[in-house]
Amino acid sequence: MTTTEIYLVAMAIIFTLPYLIWRVGKTDYYAPLVVVQIIAGVLLGPGILGKVFPDYYQFVFSAPVIQSLNGVAWWGVMLFVWIAGIELDLKKAWEHRRESGITAGLALGTPLLFGSLVAIGMLGYAGWIGPKATQWQFVLGVGMACAVTALPILILLMEKMAILREPIGQRILRYASIDDIAIWGVLALILMDWQRVGKQVAFLAAFAVCSYLLRKLMRALAEKDRWYVALVWLIVCSLGADWCGLHFMVGAFIAGAVLDSDWFNQEHMDMLRHNVLLVLMPVFFLSTGLRTNWTLGGQAVFVAAAALLAASVAGKLLGVHWAGKILNWAPGESSIIGWLLQTKALIMIIFANILLDKAVITSETFTALLLMAIASTMLTVPVVSPKLLRMKALIYRAK
Repeated sequence: MTTTEIYLVAMAIIFTLPYLIWRVGKTDYYAPLVVVQIIAGVLLGPGILGKVFPDYYQFVFSAPVIQSLNGVAWWGVMLFVWIAGIELDLKKAWEHRRESGITAGLALGTPLLFGSLVAIGMLGYAGWIGPKATQWQFVLGVGMACAVTALPILILLMEKMAILREPIGQRILRYASIDDIAIWGVLALILMDWQRVGKQVAFLAAFAVCSYLLRKLMRALAEKDRWYVALVWLIVCSLGADWCGLHFMVGAFIAGAVLDSDWFNQEHMDMLRHNVLLVLMPVFFLSTGLRTNWTLGGQAVFVAAAALLAASVAGKLLGVHWAGKILNWAPGESSIIGWLLQTKALIMIIFANILLDKAVITSETFTALLLMAIASTMLTVPVVSPKLLRMKALIYRAK
């Protein structure tokens, strides 16, 4: 078979297997299709399919095929992160800055602390820290991975539970938006290369000037032209960020963050996000699964994943509980908000992919973080849905 034919076989597997598991297994309640696609990526990776059927794995996922798949995955994840940046609503967060600041700060800081403590424990064993990382980079990176809230997946889950456009949904989006800014800011700090600091300062200065000019231009354009200009802006920012030693996904996020969501039709933006998830992101999930590694042994990876999951969930719930006490929330409110904010999935996986690319973590740590993200996301809907049924009045509470 030619490389093109094998590539199409791989694409058929990527799109068929997760869909069949999701549809036939009726997993939507606890594992939406996007989560099943992530799990399928792990199953098709070298640690499982590659171990059980090594010849088939090498045949289908040969180096030329993986290279082709990676190109699709890179573009898909750039678009996805860019949309996440656009959807940040910092104006609303500023209007409710005390409440949003307290909640977002505790919701991020507590799991960050708990996750960092687990990371310190992992440093006592070989095989977890990446070859190019200092200890503080590893600890902060793993800790922040435990603190991440996946804003795009959070939107999908709240749509599923019919609370996205309700007051509680809009509040949760404010908290997650502030945390997203902090997450990418910390990532930029971790990736700061002091040998290339001149390039990075030059990029950030040019970005600030160009953002100011772009915002003036965008206000003068019709919406159909804004889409084209915004896509070129995405590519330029991603290229600049990668050139200066940050990462193209950092560039993609900040390219979206400086754009106002109300410049674009909300239905068009929702449809674009849906289509990116449908058409491109399954390839990214597969490429993510191909990076998993069980060299340290499945038991060690699962133990690390369990410890990270406990730190992530407990830290998020405790942080939001403290925020609820300070802000005098109704009983049960902090539990619902805490469980929704601990949704991980895509953004955490993207975050961990960048850490792996920059050799801050090893593929074994990446695998543990990936398992943690899958488990935490699968817990969300089954835990939150019954709580919402019992406490419907909270859905309409504005603050």
